[in-house]
Amino acid sequence: MDLFEYQARDVFERHGVPVLRGVVATTPQEARDAAEQLGGGVVVVKAQVKTGGRGKAGGVKVAKGPEEAQAHAEAILGMDIKGHTVHRVMVAEGASIAEEYYFSILLDRSERRYLAMASVEGGVEIEQLAVERPEALARVAVDPRTGVDRAKAEEIADAAGFGADVREQAVEAFQKLWTVYREEDATLVEVNPLVRTESGDVIALDGKVTLDENAAFRHEDHAQLEDAEAADPLEAKAKAKGLNYVKLDGEVGIIGNGAGLVMSTLDVVAYAGEAHGVKPANFLDIGGGASAQVMADGLDVILGDDQVRSVFVNVFGGITSCDAVANGIVSALQMLGDSATKPLVVRLDGNNVVEGRRILDEAAHPLVTLVDTMDGAAAKAAELAAAK
Repeated sequence: MDLFEYQARDVFERHGVPVLRGVVATTPQEARDAAEQLGGGVVVVKAQVKTGGRGKAGGVKVAKGPEEAQAHAEAILGMDIKGHTVHRVMVAEGASIAEEYYFSILLDRSERRYLAMASVEGGVEIEQLAVERPEALARVAVDPRTGVDRAKAEEIADAAGFGADVREQAVEAFQKLWTVYREEDATLVEVNPLVRTESGDVIALDGKVTLDENAAFRHEDHAQLEDAEAADPLEAKAKAKGLNYVKLDGEVGIIGNGAGLVMSTLDVVAYAGEAHGVKPANFLDIGGGASAQVMADGLDVILGDDQVRSVFVNVFGGITSCDAVANGIVSALQMLGDSATKPLVVRLDGNNVVEGRRILDEAAHPLVTLVDTMDGAAAKAAELAAAK
């Protein structure tokens, strides 16, 4: 889960990272009030969207006072920045910047470790700097067992070329940002720019934080950080039901048990769909249990997608046997009643498959077509979707 900048600022402050005061506003008048609350002097009005390039798009403006802050907020609110509509701005204190730096720590999946990156040339698009002048961006591996202690922070500062006048403050900031990364179960903590003010203070002027949703059970407060406005309603509905669901742009709904099987199903449906001009509509893993309620919940979510024209239920019976899955499908269709209107193609294999197929054959539900093979079922589901 990506955080808005104002949320990252609050998280930083909670863990002792030096930040400037900021107030969120959703109307121009609120922006004016925020500027007055911050002292009535120079402030920065910053669009709150989860994408980069805000400055170039006109989403970051310096205001000399409350009246100008109101005018800037009026121009920024409602703006489209790379497909993201601005619904709120953060009015932040101004700062007299002497130097700009860059720092981040992230999960390096390819190396199965953490990676810290730092540069004394911050405030620019770091991807561009990494390509054009890679020597200006220090990359330091971080052992998850020890993290960024003082010795590691000093190593990062020295590798990036931080001068003696700012090295100590940078080292302290790196350690506090590591605390954010560790304590909040983040996969990314980035500050661009980390600045030294003319008075000599080192401050995180901007922040980007990505939280690991797999660790949400350890952080009840993280639920409050979710952006309900931007959430896909079907994904939100599935999440509330405890389903692993991702909406895609296609016509064939997919239900499977196990992430690997569902991924394989996406591939075979995509291949079969090429001949009919249709694609997979979703990823939905019901896991090891295929009870009637779980199956009904899954079908309810998928059938709620107006793009879906057919559904492919692909289950390999393991711990949960195929007869239990078949009974779940039959019961789910009974529970859904008239709301189930789209054809289902079902492929069962594995534990107790003969009994599972017998149950579906005996039920003879008009919406259900039973196909023996995965490829054959994918082809049938694609054909039915194209015919609708």
